[in-house]
Amino acid sequence: MSGDAFRAALRREPAPHTPVWFMRQAGRYMAEYRAIRAKASLLEICHRPELACEVTLQPVEKIGVDAAIIFADILLPFEPLGLGLTFTAGEGPAIAHPIRTRADVTRLKPVDPDTDLGYVLDAIRLAKRALNGVPLIGFAGAPFTLASYAIEGGSSRNFAETKTLMYGDPETWHALMDRFATMVGEYLAAQGRAGADALQLFDSWVGCLSPDDYRRYVLPHSRKAIALAKAGGVPVIHFGTGTSAFLDLIAAAGGDVIGVDWRVSLDDAWRAFPDRGIQGNLDPCALFAPMNELTARVQDIMAQANGRPGHIFNLGHGILPTTDPGKARAVVDLVHERSAAPV
Repeated sequence: MSGDAFRAALRREPAPHTPVWFMRQAGRYMAEYRAIRAKASLLEICHRPELACEVTLQPVEKIGVDAAIIFADILLPFEPLGLGLTFTAGEGPAIAHPIRTRADVTRLKPVDPDTDLGYVLDAIRLAKRALNGVPLIGFAGAPFTLASYAIEGGSSRNFAETKTLMYGDPETWHALMDRFATMVGEYLAAQGRAGADALQLFDSWVGCLSPDDYRRYVLPHSRKAIALAKAGGVPVIHFGTGTSAFLDLIAAAGGDVIGVDWRVSLDDAWRAFPDRGIQGNLDPCALFAPMNELTARVQDIMAQANGRPGHIFNLGHGILPTTDPGKARAVVDLVHERSAAPV
């Protein structure tokens, strides 16, 4: 029934209940994951398909979500590209060879997802067999979000280096974005061939742009990546944060389902793209609220969705490391109970 609910929502068809999954649902908030991380680094888990599969299954078994998402990282393609990816404890990703010039773009190595990222595809195959019908989501970073990491050399608050290149050398910018769009689209398509039931494109940092900048510098490349990903017939979820000012443009890039964060009401977002499914949009911090407040917020989102086919309940961004797994389980149960079709 859970698998049926998620697949029906992807098609915007009536479902037995509203499906639920959480971004970063396999992660540090779970004791089971922390036990594995005590023995292996994040990159080691990603590179070992059996460990990635084990972590992928943990939230399905622990909190009863309706779909699993393969355990990986959006920056994994940076390794075969030759950018020098490492993760620093407490500081996030670091890129040894950031992109700042046209020569840097030219030096990027070609990426074949079937070979260079084959360990992710192997993890998908293992997880697909182990999930016994529970849907599996594959994912990749969107061209803009990958470009921002590659140019900044890691995380950023103001994206000054990214916008300097974008505004000052648009030819190099579009060359980089075209490379990333092709790579991302082909990588997602490969995940679909490996068995993923849906594919999510994460544009986590695109909210730093104005609508005009998104239209000019990002939209064509996101559209290309999504078109390549969808070529195999697997549905695509297009997710971004801080996108309330240009939801129509996010929808124009493609995607069967549009993911939104908590900064926009669900019903307002759906009015911007009534012909798509919608995913979201509980604030991750709501999971720290008292249960009565959390319940009220979940009910408000359900009321905004108003039983329309095509709603996938999720957070507006990733689950936070100090979240109580019991609260996550309570949200899953509440959404299922409040949306269950009469028998």
